[in-house]
Amino acid sequence: MLLMLLMSVGISAGKHLNMRDITSGAFRAESMADVQALADGKTYAQLSDDGQRVEKYSFETGKLVGTLFDVTKVKGDKLESIDGYMMSPDGKRMLIQTKTQRIYRHSFTATYYIYDLHNNRIVPLSKYGPQQTPLFSPDGNQISFVRDNNIFLVKLLYDNAEVQVTKDGKRNEIINGIPDWVNEEEFAFSRAMVFTSDAKQLVWIRYDESQVKQYSMPLFKGLKPEKSEFADYPGFYTYKYPIAGEWNSTCTVWSYDISSRQIRQLQVPVDSDGYIPRIVMTSDPQRIAVYTLNRHQDCLRIYMANPLSTLCFMTIEDQVPHYIKDEAINGICITDKHILLPSDRDGWMHLYLYSLNGQLLYQVDKGDYEVSDVYGYNENTGDAYFASHANGSTDQRVWAAHKNGKRECLTPTAGWNNAIFSTDFRYFIRTWSDMDTPPVYSLCNNSGKTLKTLLDNIALRNKLKDYQLGKIELKTIHTADGVDLNAWIVKPADFNPNKKYPVVMYQYGGPGSQQVKNTWSIGMAGQGALLEQYLCQQGFICVCVDNRGTGGRGAEFEKCTYLKLGQLEAHDQVEAAIWLGKQTYVDKDRIAIWGWSFGGFNTLMAMSEGRDVFRAGIAIAPPTSWRYYDTIYTERFMRTPKENAEGYEDCPISRAEKLHGTLLLCHGMADDNVHFRNTAEYTEALVQADKDFRQLVYTNRNHSIYGGNTRNHLFRQCIEFFEKELK
Repeated sequence: MLLMLLMSVGISAGKHLNMRDITSGAFRAESMADVQALADGKTYAQLSDDGQRVEKYSFETGKLVGTLFDVTKVKGDKLESIDGYMMSPDGKRMLIQTKTQRIYRHSFTATYYIYDLHNNRIVPLSKYGPQQTPLFSPDGNQISFVRDNNIFLVKLLYDNAEVQVTKDGKRNEIINGIPDWVNEEEFAFSRAMVFTSDAKQLVWIRYDESQVKQYSMPLFKGLKPEKSEFADYPGFYTYKYPIAGEWNSTCTVWSYDISSRQIRQLQVPVDSDGYIPRIVMTSDPQRIAVYTLNRHQDCLRIYMANPLSTLCFMTIEDQVPHYIKDEAINGICITDKHILLPSDRDGWMHLYLYSLNGQLLYQVDKGDYEVSDVYGYNENTGDAYFASHANGSTDQRVWAAHKNGKRECLTPTAGWNNAIFSTDFRYFIRTWSDMDTPPVYSLCNNSGKTLKTLLDNIALRNKLKDYQLGKIELKTIHTADGVDLNAWIVKPADFNPNKKYPVVMYQYGGPGSQQVKNTWSIGMAGQGALLEQYLCQQGFICVCVDNRGTGGRGAEFEKCTYLKLGQLEAHDQVEAAIWLGKQTYVDKDRIAIWGWSFGGFNTLMAMSEGRDVFRAGIAIAPPTSWRYYDTIYTERFMRTPKENAEGYEDCPISRAEKLHGTLLLCHGMADDNVHFRNTAEYTEALVQADKDFRQLVYTNRNHSIYGGNTRNHLFRQCIEFFEKELK
């Protein structure tokens, strides 16, 4: 009895979390900023925490061995700090990034400086306005960049002479060298140009979006930041956004002969409505690798294009059921002599090694698990390096696959492991965390031996020890359909098994996503599910469930939602809620669900699935009809509305009359991704169905709904909503 009393006193003595601390970053983990492996294979560069230096460290010892750039000592324009950097291939120069202005998810403009390591001097890359996606030529003597949708070339050996390569670029019509909105967002890249390996040709993708219909978002004066130009009258931001079934940009590939200044169109056999998600330099100056996808996105082809003759020949064709995952495209690794291709053609994402001519040499790895990241291929040893879920879908470790067929785990500790390898693959920086431990950065050799701990976040770990936190547990939920779903659950630190608790279910649930994994990044606000811990301190139990359609468990589990997004996902969330309601410590009449983006869509679909299991729900920035969302993402999983009318028809808007439970909708009015239109049309459907709801609208905020006090306000409203509806 005395022991129980002492334990109770110990629990109650712990600090309670504060919402503002969670949203302001008071518990944000330290990280290693902007780490880049250098060409010598022995060292890596890192941006200092204060943004004033680019420092050079040894891969062997982890020790500081030099400073590559220092704003306090550099000659030329005075800078207070920098946002990023880029080393030239020969290591003699560096591009210094300043005054960064975000555009979309991956794109931004910045003012760049050329820094000469020999004379310690910076000079502007261009004097005629900010630049996008600068790129060094392989010999380090030229830099290409984009400004106002046109490509420019700076020749460093000719007094930094600036040449305009293209002149047809025009906003909302023609884009050269950078992707349009939908290609950037859904293929996750921001540069669409490369040099040939001999630095004699520049090759790029040209996007003609003149036929793409546009979307306009209202902008107001607002605050933090304040847009003073709209103080008297609101304005609009207008851009091209192709919705499902509509016209996309027409993609073509062009080359520029730097010596003769001749421009040629390459004869890439891409469908008129197809995609070119990447172009990549190869070791052969007569070959640029061009990736193409058909509109259904189930056939990936890699062509080798000659920038001079303009001829192309196909080296690889990968056709898989339903769709090619964008992670597979992002993971393709082209080396001097090989192509390492991720594919789920056998039902699991694995690696296949090809020659540059397209001959399949062998399958690198096999088994009922997924490869989740690709780090590279060592030409000298034949070793391939990657991350996989070989130890279970909630666990990620770093592996080496040897040429003799054997695999070696380089990070045996359970949890979530990532790596940054040296250019010769002799060393790597390992990032490891689990649900209870913030990221730890370690230096390892290619046998997996830890040489040095670089950053351990011990201060944050000690700080969190002072707080009253519940234990996070991984669970398997068995549904009535016989489906096993991964889940994690957080219970209050003073959990009483004889008490019945209200439950808040957080989920995302979209194709290929994973929210249930043994890593520090879990939870609605990350940080080791700290927002969920806050809810637990208010008397809730918090649960997260990965429904069918999520990643890490093979193609059959992930792609079973094809052509019917939301149906199985919502069904599984309802099944999970029913399972929870049968637990002795859960009050089945006080279960809520919430999510952001696809998670908001999933929330609405689950609350209108037909079974009244949710007392309340919150949908943040939700798609409410896939007819309003973009071509590439939506058609990858649904095909076009013309081909799949039935699948598109089943959506939150059409289910409005079946909505059950109290609903809070939250959306930013300047959301370029999931347009506010989704919430506007859905609320109208709810009004006409005579359904009550609450709504929060955030002025000038994008899909992430942040800036100033915005995120703190959003989460506070959400928590207060749950407290009112469930307690």
